[in-house]
Amino acid sequence: MAIPPLFRLRGQALALAIALLVALAGCAPTRHYEAALVLQDFAAGAADSRLKRTTPEPVRQALAYTVAGRAHHADLYLPAALEGCTAPPPAQPGQDLAPRCPRAAVVAVPGAVPLGKDDPRLVAFATTMARAGFAVLAPEISGFRELRIRPADAQEIADAFAWLSRRPELAPDGRAGMAAFSYSVGPAVLAALQDDVRERVRFVVGVGAYYDLPRAMLFFTTGWFEHEGRWQTITPDDTGRMVLAYSSLDYLAAAPDREVFDRMVALRMRDPQADLAPLAARLSPGAQAVYALAVNTDPARFAELFARLPRAMREDIERLDLARHDLAPLQARLILVHGRNDNLIPYTESLALAAAVPAGQARVFLIRRVLGHVDMRVSDLFTWRFWREDLPDLWRLWRVIDLLLAERADDA
Repeated sequence: MAIPPLFRLRGQALALAIALLVALAGCAPTRHYEAALVLQDFAAGAADSRLKRTTPEPVRQALAYTVAGRAHHADLYLPAALEGCTAPPPAQPGQDLAPRCPRAAVVAVPGAVPLGKDDPRLVAFATTMARAGFAVLAPEISGFRELRIRPADAQEIADAFAWLSRRPELAPDGRAGMAAFSYSVGPAVLAALQDDVRERVRFVVGVGAYYDLPRAMLFFTTGWFEHEGRWQTITPDDTGRMVLAYSSLDYLAAAPDREVFDRMVALRMRDPQADLAPLAARLSPGAQAVYALAVNTDPARFAELFARLPRAMREDIERLDLARHDLAPLQARLILVHGRNDNLIPYTESLALAAAVPAGQARVFLIRRVLGHVDMRVSDLFTWRFWREDLPDLWRLWRVIDLLLAERADDA
């Protein structure tokens, strides 16, 4: 599942929006102004921004690390030397890390996307956060590049956090948390519940989260979701169906299933209305059960089709289902962001996740129009929609960033 975007707004609208946010911040602490600059940098992508002009380019380096005998790989993003920081530059490969005075640390996890930690949107997010003074660790999660999700994903995220948070030069005063996107919010929350890291995870920022995984699957297969007793429907993104298909390969014995799924995806990319039945007939019985669920559009049949999935697959879905876990022991603060028009995971999932943790521990920011799931769009500056709908959304995103910056040393 793709991670949410790193906001590409029209330059004129963005400049005015940032100016308004800064004006609204008034004489508040400097952090508020910096949050506006960070939002602008997210929005600019690779283009110029004030934050880029006023901060040196962060350093990105590949590293290998081991936790409890488990070997991992990741990219570490470090801020360039801050004012008054006398630490040496980053080490060469094979040498000990030489930190550059981060003020906090964050493990950044993409959704299940083909490029994994190298997805340009995650790279842009990590680079901007490093400019804001964070040490950012982007772990390589096994299976993400093949669009496969597994309960072991939570352990890999927990290991990344354990390694990062135990390095005081990267996480001063233990200031460390997680930022996760789409599907990976679930494993990140499960990681934050683990006994060996639970007391150290200060925050989890989740964008496009799920809570009840089967209910999220019902949505991305049929497009139906329920809120306050009323059922609603939108056309879902096909990404969820693809992840369902490829994740099933770990539970299927027939080797040709992967090739058939590949051909199905390629055919539908060329022609969204293409008939897949001839290919489906070549699938193994277990894969045909997965296919039947993936193409089903009738919510009344979901439970029946879900029950036909391979047993081991259903058991792993249960392990990843946050609704089956007691979240009361969670210590981390949750900052949840969700687009009301998300067509991959409905916004109601973030509301349910917030309701499942102790009162006051989660804050939810619903983005009414600007944010979907993988796209962000802003109306033309000279429209009423920009002023009535888009600008309030930008204000909400600014508040999210301001909360995140508050986790740094000297900002608490």
